[in-house]
Amino acid sequence: MTSINVKLLYHYVITNLFNLCFFPLTAIVAGKAYRLTIDDLHHLYYSYLQHNLITIAPLFAFTVFGSVLYIATRPKPVYLVEYSCYLPPTHCRSSISKVMDIFYQVRKADPSRNGTCDDSSWLDFLRKIQERSGLGDETHGPEGLLQVPPRKTFAAAREETEQVIIGALENLFKNTNVNPKDIGILVVNSSMFNPTPSLSAMVVNTFKLRSNVRSFNLGGMGCSAGVIAIDLAKDLLHVHKNTYALVVSTENITYNIYAGDNRSMMVSNCLFRVGGAAILLSNKPRDRRRSKYELVHTVRTHTGADDKSFRCVQQGDDENGKTGVSLSKDITDVAGRTVKKNIATLGPLILPLSEKLLFFVTFMGKKLFKDKIKHYYVPDFKLAIDHFCIHAGGKAVIDVLEKNLGLAPIDVEASRSTLHRFGNTSSSSIWYELAYIEAKGRMKKGNKVWQIALGSGFKCNSAVWVALNNVKASK
Repeated sequence: MTSINVKLLYHYVITNLFNLCFFPLTAIVAGKAYRLTIDDLHHLYYSYLQHNLITIAPLFAFTVFGSVLYIATRPKPVYLVEYSCYLPPTHCRSSISKVMDIFYQVRKADPSRNGTCDDSSWLDFLRKIQERSGLGDETHGPEGLLQVPPRKTFAAAREETEQVIIGALENLFKNTNVNPKDIGILVVNSSMFNPTPSLSAMVVNTFKLRSNVRSFNLGGMGCSAGVIAIDLAKDLLHVHKNTYALVVSTENITYNIYAGDNRSMMVSNCLFRVGGAAILLSNKPRDRRRSKYELVHTVRTHTGADDKSFRCVQQGDDENGKTGVSLSKDITDVAGRTVKKNIATLGPLILPLSEKLLFFVTFMGKKLFKDKIKHYYVPDFKLAIDHFCIHAGGKAVIDVLEKNLGLAPIDVEASRSTLHRFGNTSSSSIWYELAYIEAKGRMKKGNKVWQIALGSGFKCNSAVWVALNNVKASK
């Protein structure tokens, strides 16, 4: 307990060092100024200022010009006005036993099996994975796969994705009273299902967006694509003034469920569930008052140059020509290494001076005394971040990040609860987690929240937001 108190005292002193020095100095200067007389001011003017106008005038003009230039060229704030997480209908709710039945029916319906599914070893394997996954009995499956026999068709896949996207957007527009024709930027991300016309074109058609909307459709970028979409929208909002940006994140289950025998490809069947989110961003100054958050930082890390990272999550055909997504055993190690690289970039942007100083001291100490100092100092991110939204990719991924970041169980509660309630909804999971924190009444004005998304490639992307008000739960 004493060491904790000492560290808190150290953190307070270093963080507030400027104020601790500035206020006494200000008091001394104010005391001196209070004793100045009119004669003293005249003497100061005639003895110094009058003879140095040639120096002072350009310096003053340069200061004014620099201030005006900074105000005119600095990036405009990006506000998160509102977001909406899709909640599937109750008849799509899928318990673990129901999910196992879906797997059975999908395999049985596979033409190559001639209506039989006798081998039970795969069922035992999937059941073990399902029981250890961290998912509960209230996740949701797609309507097409819940039918008997399952509809694993392109039409069923399109119906699933349209239902998710349209449902989330209708709720978002209802809650914000924003006219769809006011949307100037549209970014849609779906990694595994990208029909023609694109999903972004489907949104334009359904909600009758204007003809000059700048629309983008991101595909194949995995579960981290949600933050990539936010980062792209942010860059566009810095260029195009006084407009709204709409970001839609989802994934498709129907078209990508695996019916083969490769166990590394079966794992994804146990984790992914139906879900999606729609996010409304704005750069309009008048929207600040009604917005929930302001975007502070986005940091993207891509380790795809390494073969192990590139192949740890990969779509392909198995030995029998059935398409699926394989997850390698290296995924947790790859995720941990990629997160560390992301943190190395994000840390200096958000950590207080006290933590930067401790890290620098241990870094130099390890360089000088390699044998005595075995590990670098792990910064305490809870001194800079109030809430964590770690991608609910699976129990193992959450465990690794909890350990690497030195977090407490309450810090990863939103991630574990989202995984249990909704499953891995891919790029939209971080929004379900944010909704969980809001629903618990924990998001207060000035709080910072860190969204950490992991995805194939391999990528780790971060977004840091600051709450502009005491945030109430989204409807």
